[in-house]
Amino acid sequence: MKPVVTVYSRRGCHLCENAELTLIELTEELNFKLEIKLIDGSEELEKLYGHEVPVIHIDGEHHDFFRVDVERFRSTLEKHKGKI
Repeated sequence: MKPVVTVYSRRGCHLCENAELTLIELTEELNFKLEIKLIDGSEELEKLYGHEVPVIHIDGEHHDFFRVDVERFRSTLEKHKGKI
């Protein structure tokens, strides 16, 4: 079973776009499923993540926000794969 990486994002956010592109480039190599969820219009998600997007979760657990540190992401993803 592949880990699920979720990016909480918003339209027009350049940091979000950069994070999404980085993760898209890594999906095949690192074998994970990528979900992008826009927080625009969701009162609950905007309250949680409005000023920290992009927010990245791995299998529902908070991993990081603002930018993707590729080496840290790889390491954390491998730990999650070990739990599956």
